Amino acid sequence: MSEYLGIRGTVWFRALTGQASPMRGDPGSVLTADVSLGEDNTRFLCVVRDPHARFPCARDGQVGLEEAYALATRVREVIEQETGAVKRPIIAIVDVKSQAYGRREETAAIFLAAAAAADAYGSARLAGHPVITLVVGHALSGGFLTHGYQANRILAFDDDGVMIHAMHKEAAARITRRSVENLEKLGRTIAPLSYDIRDYAKLGLLHKLLHVDSPENPSQQEIQNVRDELIAAIDDARHSPVDLRNRLQSKEARETRKASILTRTILEAQWAEEQVH
Repeated sequence: MSEYLGIRGTVWFRALTGQASPMRGDPGSVLTADVSLGEDNTRFLCVVRDPHARFPCARDGQVGLEEAYALATRVREVIEQETGAVKRPIIAIVDVKSQAYGRREETAAIFLAAAAAADAYGSARLAGHPVITLVVGHALSGGFLTHGYQANRILAFDDDGVMIHAMHKEAAARITRRSVENLEKLGRTIAPLSYDIRDYAKLGLLHKLLHVDSPENPSQQEIQNVRDELIAAIDDARHSPVDLRNRLQSKEARETRKASILTRTILEAQWAEEQVH
């Protein structure tokens, strides 16, 4: 699936919005569109490859300085322009290989840019905007934290070309001083180490896995099915708390993340006791 890395975002942005261009003043790597989805005027956002990007890392689909600040701006626009009681949905279409780790980006404080985007998404969610993420390809490292992870609900394709993880397989192997083959073997028994999207779903972080026969060339019926799933996720988010408690309360989380849930419970009890004293 490596030949498709970075193009699925454009494919699905165009499929769901009928557009594939940035807004005026934005970098070519950030696509934004306001289109009808169900009864809502919905804002769609996507980071894509831009061979003409000013910063080299953004040319192959990484979330860099310009991308992060553009995302933050377009999400904040929705928050600031909202006047009605029913908040507009925001949908992040995700196929990003990483946060941009170039020397120039680090010097210019990529961490601030990434934080601005993550904070914008989180602020929109807490303000009542249904924020839905659709992972159509890779969602890796700081790229996903910047664009998509703060959503009320995360949908992903049940497809071998979809990957959600903290880092690339080769980097994880270097950090853990293991071979890629050994890492893959561990992933078959330890879900958080796996690069299989079906194992990621076991962690309870996904709202739903969606089946699409050909994510690079979807049929009209598949596009409509995904639209329907997005509408359903928006409705579900509107009738649920705006925080992310669902990621720990889901059936999958209660099974796979028992230690994490127990640790949080103990820490919360200790914190409450400290406040009393």
